[in-house]
Amino acid sequence: MKNYISIIILSTAIMITGCSDNTNSMQVTATAYTSHAGETDDTPTLAAWNEHLKPGMKAIAVSRDLLKAGLTHGTEVSIEGLSGTYQVLDKMNKRWTKRIDIYMGIDTDAARKWGKQTVVIHWDDKQEN
Repeated sequence: MKNYISIIILSTAIMITGCSDNTNSMQVTATAYTSHAGETDDTPTLAAWNEHLKPGMKAIAVSRDLLKAGLTHGTEVSIEGLSGTYQVLDKMNKRWTKRIDIYMGIDTDAARKWGKQTVVIHWDDKQEN
């Protein structure tokens, strides 16, 4: 019984300390890209942080101003209107601001169909240990 009560107290403490609202939201322009040399360079599957992108990955590139907002390498992002979470694995050219680029593998038709949209993204602050 003592162990059961200890588990309840510990679980409650974790829930209370884990309930702080560290969620960020931002409206951004969202485009799409693929792993074709014509869209990037001669290493189209190599992302900015030396990640190798593969079709099927839920990855995004972010404009460099979003790095300062906490959207750094590995940050998980939800995009309103799309299911699941996407991971920040790439950076965009310096000329873009307040923008994400959604990775579409090698599916150029899907990327063209997506086009350019305004979306709201959500992410949590990374906690330093």
